[in-house]
Amino acid sequence: MDIIIKLAYLLASILFIIGIKRMNKPATARNGNSISAIGMLIAIVATMVQLNVMTLPEILICIVIGSAIGFYVAKKVEMTQMPEMVALFNGFGGLASVGVGLSEYWRESYENTQDIHTVTLVSILLSILIGGVTFTGSYVAFGKLSGRINGNAIVFKGQHMLNLLLLVVGIAGAAMVMYNQGWVTGMYILLFISLLLGVLVVIPIGGADMPVVISLLNSYSGMAACATGFVLNNYMLIVAGALVGSSGIILTDIMCKGMNRSLLNVVMGGFGQTAGTVATVGGKSDLVVKEVGVEEAAMLFDSASSVVIVPGYGMAVAQAQHAVKELMEILLKKNINVRFAIHPVAGRMPGHMNVLLAESNVPYDRLLEPEQIDDDLSNTDIVYVVGANDVVNPAARHDKSSPIFGMPIINADKAKTVIVSKRSMASGYAGIENELFGYPNCLMLFGDAKATLTKVVNELKEM
Repeated sequence: MDIIIKLAYLLASILFIIGIKRMNKPATARNGNSISAIGMLIAIVATMVQLNVMTLPEILICIVIGSAIGFYVAKKVEMTQMPEMVALFNGFGGLASVGVGLSEYWRESYENTQDIHTVTLVSILLSILIGGVTFTGSYVAFGKLSGRINGNAIVFKGQHMLNLLLLVVGIAGAAMVMYNQGWVTGMYILLFISLLLGVLVVIPIGGADMPVVISLLNSYSGMAACATGFVLNNYMLIVAGALVGSSGIILTDIMCKGMNRSLLNVVMGGFGQTAGTVATVGGKSDLVVKEVGVEEAAMLFDSASSVVIVPGYGMAVAQAQHAVKELMEILLKKNINVRFAIHPVAGRMPGHMNVLLAESNVPYDRLLEPEQIDDDLSNTDIVYVVGANDVVNPAARHDKSSPIFGMPIINADKAKTVIVSKRSMASGYAGIENELFGYPNCLMLFGDAKATLTKVVNELKEM
């Protein structure tokens, strides 16, 4: 049986690796997710059989109940709410690590006469520290994303020094527990500080950095799971946690590069600390914008030979992805080349736009990264920006006073014509005015993206 369990863990590990590899591309991501899910099912069943804590019918009942809850939540949650759900799942992972660490500490303390093995005790302490930060940090991120708490950066004087002091006290408490394993108060101190740190390290991060925060917290949950694997001496949990932790760090690094910022800069507080000029229709903005109507927009699309669509979170909010796909189809029938430029930080979590467009069956080969399409933008007739803002702001190229200066953007302004679908002239996550909207080649198509785009498509069908 021991050999069978180890073979099951090996198979699950292989499936995890293959699944993550296939998630690297939109065309194979769904299949990769299914492969990883099968690997997780194998790992759970093998663990339950190995520990012999439940009968087979009980295991099956738990799997059915858990799967039913997961299926219900996955079907009910809107794509615009996916970042919040990911944050919640990260929080659950952190809470599970805290629970395992504490329960194992108490079990080892009261059942064994000998001291806890050093490796096990260090793993317990790490599970509590990382898991606590992940738990509360994830729920603060959830609150910011869902609007339950202020989404802007919340900062106060001496904040970073306080965080450092708390971390030092937490490490000191852990060291005291290492020295005197029976000092339960030190464990409680570590738990309290880890939960408090989770709140304090996320509240100063603004909405613009939230995709990076989600990715980083996902990595934390993996690290916590890996530490829990050492606590339980479970090889599968160690492998799975290491995979999640390392892939999360890699993704976080990719996201930071996409914003031309260091990870330390994000963790120490983000875009939200800088207040820019927010333009509103009829406000005091210096921008002079040109508005375009539905009929004129349709005529521009009809006369184009190439169109690049740049989606953003506004498209998700308006649930306009199906209307965008319909626009693509009618333009292709008119022999107009249509491609999509997907910025790595568009939306509120990594890959958000890719998932939305895949949901509406947009062909994967038309989804391009900025560097794949940038050189051709000057030869593009129309760049259609739907619900995006900061990722097309030319200020990132030249305005050193801008909070997004240096961030790689999609150079939409290089196209012959830019059409922007927005409800209003409100700013994006960075809280600054988008100077693109005042460019002479930029036209604003105001209104709900889904409604206005549907009207544009209907006009195109009649041409």
